[in-house]
Amino acid sequence: MSESIELPNRERVFLPGTMIWEVNREAVLLLAGGRALLMQLAHPKVAAGVAEHSNFKEDPVGRLHRTMSTMWSIVFDDSARARQALERVQNAHQKVRGVIQEAEPVRAGTPYQALDPELLLWVHATLVDSAMVAYDLFVKPLTAEEQGRYYDDSKKLAFVFEIPEKTVPRSLADFEAYMSRMLAGGAIAVGPTARSLAAEILHPRPWSLKLAEPLLSLITAGLLPQGLRDAYGLGWSAREEKLFGLLAVAVRRVLPLIPGPLRTVPNARAAEKEYRLLH
Repeated sequence: MSESIELPNRERVFLPGTMIWEVNREAVLLLAGGRALLMQLAHPKVAAGVAEHSNFKEDPVGRLHRTMSTMWSIVFDDSARARQALERVQNAHQKVRGVIQEAEPVRAGTPYQALDPELLLWVHATLVDSAMVAYDLFVKPLTAEEQGRYYDDSKKLAFVFEIPEKTVPRSLADFEAYMSRMLAGGAIAVGPTARSLAAEILHPRPWSLKLAEPLLSLITAGLLPQGLRDAYGLGWSAREEKLFGLLAVAVRRVLPLIPGPLRTVPNARAAEKEYRLLH
């Protein structure tokens, strides 16, 4: 196992000025939430765990919110609150185990458990990759140096989640190679369970999201790697590609006009206020 990150009470894992703070404070990154979820579900073992041990079908938006709230807490909150968020996740994961059912891309009867380092790394990687993709597209392009700093910060986050150090790609180049291998290899294969769960993301039930459904579906499909977009059966035309490009440009232009408190995630907003008062 990697060296665990100690979380003493009045300290934070990350401080203002770190690259992960700069990137993850942007609420617009939520637009990549659907992408991250669909990438996670493309791993048959993750899809099985989600389908059999959660209420994802009834509340996919709630699952995304809980996932992001946990990430925001660990990145921005003081260590006492970050530890509580981490313990809630670990306690929930302890119970998630089972076997793959028939008709999936993985042999029926194959065991899975949420604390499998392979699955922890894939879920972590989808969040890191999606954050960088969304920031590049909707905020501003990251330089190579900034990408490297962001990835180095994300490794610390991986160790907090007790992903073994030997499992975590050592550099950004290694991480990019890992993502390419996963997407091109047999481990990532969209099956019927993943497609069924994906329908809940692309066509959310809450009435409050119905009006935005076409827009959110366009964004999710546009952000996905083409191979996964095809595997989920998401059509993609030249017209949709053009609309997606125009949307990205519009978001980048409008974002600087939005007041800081409105474009910043709640945990970062509170942490930055507290930090200013103390310093």
